[in-house]
Amino acid sequence: MDAADLDRQARTLSGCIPPLLVSRLLELGHSEEVEAQARCGEWFCARAWAQLLSDQGRQAEALEVLSPYVATGWWSAARAQAELLESWGRAEEAIALALPYASTAGLPLDYLARLLARHGRMDEAVIRLSAGIEDRLLAAALVDIAEGAGRDEDVAALLAARIPDQHRCDSPWCCRGLDPDDAIGLLATIRERQGRVDEAIALLRTRHITSVNSRDQLADLLARHDRIEELRAYAVTDRLGHAAQRLAEVLEERGDVEGAIAVYRQSGNSHDCGSHGTVRLAELLARHGRGGEAVDVMRVQTEAHNGDDWILHTWSNLCLEQGRPEDGLAHLDALAAAREGEEDWDLYWIRLPLIAARDGVDEAIARARSHLEGATSYAAPHIAELLAGAGRTEEAVAVLEQHAPANSDDLAGHLIDLGRVKDAVVLLQQRDSEPVSPAWTGSFFNDPPF
Repeated sequence: MDAADLDRQARTLSGCIPPLLVSRLLELGHSEEVEAQARCGEWFCARAWAQLLSDQGRQAEALEVLSPYVATGWWSAARAQAELLESWGRAEEAIALALPYASTAGLPLDYLARLLARHGRMDEAVIRLSAGIEDRLLAAALVDIAEGAGRDEDVAALLAARIPDQHRCDSPWCCRGLDPDDAIGLLATIRERQGRVDEAIALLRTRHITSVNSRDQLADLLARHDRIEELRAYAVTDRLGHAAQRLAEVLEERGDVEGAIAVYRQSGNSHDCGSHGTVRLAELLARHGRGGEAVDVMRVQTEAHNGDDWILHTWSNLCLEQGRPEDGLAHLDALAAAREGEEDWDLYWIRLPLIAARDGVDEAIARARSHLEGATSYAAPHIAELLAGAGRTEEAVAVLEQHAPANSDDLAGHLIDLGRVKDAVVLLQQRDSEPVSPAWTGSFFNDPPF
């Protein structure tokens, strides 16, 4: 057992028993297998087993399970043990364990600083994080901790110094260190909690990149402070559609469904956000019992984006939910005809659940197997899913076994369901020949994980 190998397992979920299947083993009563594998180098088993022992009050045994992993010097194992120690009221031991890793910055320092702050050592946390403010992760932690430490203005000054008067990054790789837009967002967070909302709004209006992970900080701020008319005006100018989404969410929460629908219909006219806005409109209509309108909205969208797999997936799922598989299939057939030629598997399989709902699982499987790519390893999981959904797990296993070790996680899951736990473990622990790279230290700023 060594840190690099453990790190590879955790990053790639290959050559090991992944978390979802560890949970499946425990749910189905195979705790003895999880315990055995935890003692044989299976990290996700060890983590789950240690937590189970902790929940039972068996602290010494939980530490014994984790200790070989911690001994490798791997940060993830040390963090798991520190979290248990803190949960038992042994915060000083947790701090002592995490401390040596914090010199690598990134995730270990973020964790240590938050741990220190939770246990009354906020000034120490602020000092450590201030030295690493060029890392966005650490800057965000610093902002979170600053309020409790009474250091908002100190941190605000550090952030303001990183906001140039002219330059704005237009990509994550433009500048080294803390991106000016990130600094603006973090400074706005401080100003908002100080009650200086107008300053926060003015700051956020200077950003170049307005949304992160499909959320817009300015839109969220306006919604929190009930500045709906300003949010409405911002939604008109936001080309990404995230402000419109937030406005529609607020209106729906207030019971103004028609208002939310109108927002999405307006945003749907934008070239940049039309598809996403239209899908959200269909989901909104379906949530409020207007499935027929939702289907009509999505039908127009599929015609405008014929061949776009996520749009077709949304269409198929909507027709299933509305109990209209025949409509879904008829439209998919018409779209395929409009594209001309044989439909590739990545689009063809979308129709399989609809066929199963209309004509039965056997017909769906027969249609899948008749496709030119129906005997491939990437078609097998879709066929197996149909079989397993019909309670025919052994047949699903037989389909997947024809392509082993491809789709090993799917196959192992079904083997576990059948009680063939040992077979599943052997399959999952097969490793490829990829060389093991050094364990990632968890530093985003100096050592990105790619």
